[in-house]
Amino acid sequence: MRAAALLRHPRFQRLKGRLGVLYAGLIGVTAVLAFSLLPLLQGSMKLSEAIVAGGLLFAVVALIVLAFGFKATIRDLRDREDRLTHIALHDQETGLPNRLALERLASSREGLWIILVGIDRFEVVRNAIGYDAMARLVGAVGRRLEQLSGASISRASAAVLGLAVVAENEDEALRIAGDLCAAAQAPFDVSGAPVDIALSAGVARRGEAGAKLTSPVDRAAIAVARARRLRRPAAGFDTSDYGDPAGNLSLISELMAALKNGEFSLAYQPKYDFRAERITGVEALARWTHPRRGVVPPDIFVAMAEETGHIRPLTEWTVLQTITDQKALSSAGHEVTVSINISSRLLSDDTFADFALEHIKASGARLCFEITETAVMDDPDRALAVIERLSAAGVLVSLDDYGSGLSSLAYLKRIQADELKIDKGFILGLDQSARDALLVKSTIDLAHGLGLKVTAEGVETPTALALLRGMGCDMAQGFLIGHPEPLEVLITRLESPSTEVGVRVA
Repeated sequence: MRAAALLRHPRFQRLKGRLGVLYAGLIGVTAVLAFSLLPLLQGSMKLSEAIVAGGLLFAVVALIVLAFGFKATIRDLRDREDRLTHIALHDQETGLPNRLALERLASSREGLWIILVGIDRFEVVRNAIGYDAMARLVGAVGRRLEQLSGASISRASAAVLGLAVVAENEDEALRIAGDLCAAAQAPFDVSGAPVDIALSAGVARRGEAGAKLTSPVDRAAIAVARARRLRRPAAGFDTSDYGDPAGNLSLISELMAALKNGEFSLAYQPKYDFRAERITGVEALARWTHPRRGVVPPDIFVAMAEETGHIRPLTEWTVLQTITDQKALSSAGHEVTVSINISSRLLSDDTFADFALEHIKASGARLCFEITETAVMDDPDRALAVIERLSAAGVLVSLDDYGSGLSSLAYLKRIQADELKIDKGFILGLDQSARDALLVKSTIDLAHGLGLKVTAEGVETPTALALLRGMGCDMAQGFLIGHPEPLEVLITRLESPSTEVGVRVA
């Protein structure tokens, strides 16, 4: 078997071709010598005639040898071209077709729908099982999708696989994508151990009229992010998710100048304390009023700051402004705790921790840093060390958006937190879903058992507020309690005896 494989190897085939050319050349040279020297030695031909005859014969042989060599060279070039084409169109880790191959497939005919299937929490899983095992897992997911769909599966990016299907409309494409995700999520065997994964899919059609992105693969990739955000198995492309990249690009260079020019401000969303029956805390939220564009949405500039590294100066400015505003609140007779969102990029940054603790200690501010569990999971040892420093210095720590991701009791046990904030996804349907109500009540009991206070986010109806009160929730935050508002409006609210919905705040 090995000998047969060796004989079929491209390098052996090229060597065989070159040896054939060499062999033909040797035969030709031998023939020239035989036909030129033999008559000369026999005396039947003069020297000059032998030279002319030999030259002509050599020229003929040379042409024949060159023809053989040219043919071998062409074959060699074609083999190399085929290999380069294969490399260009295939992923080297898994052997699956790559994004370029998917793009070519998408442009091959009208009416095709591109489905991208993303592996959720790819980096977390990869860090847990290792790079080699993750490559095998991606390949296994691709093969399973291929078996389920009957279509060729491409690797569009590290964590995303893609295929093209024929569908009548977006609803049918979404149904196909959702069914594929549901069927493909069964545990995978990787090195003898079962590995569970979650999948999210995005769909987009080639040549959609008015699409800002010409590539359906790009649109489907944005749709994958939308599916994750909406917590759906699959989602279609929405032009509002794409936004204005060209405009956003210019904002990157303007963000730092905006901090210096005073274009940023803070809005405060109140948190209602059920036991005290008043507002005892607020969450600080950054707002950017651009001199030409007006209000820049936070989801745009915060994400931009995260990606460019500007999140640190933005958060440092937030800390300093919060300390100043809290002094103004205190002077007005209102002692409230102010919460600040801390990016995962800063949670393991000792330099930021030094900056924050220096100013908090000097001012005596009562701040709470809101972090997400996923931020801790990115670099748990360093993050937990920073959290311990903050907690030891008297800074409160809140676990934000609890329940929105892969909530882990192991991390909940290790994190020295003071508060747990239940994600609004469970609160918005609290008065309509018995399942959500059960999950919220069990989370409240669990947090209380661990000595944590509980804040419910997304409280928008009096019914939800009443249910949370009955469940023993500590605090409520949402549009029913109040929208994010400037400091001056907050002070006026705190001096008012009640809110519009009848919640007493003073």
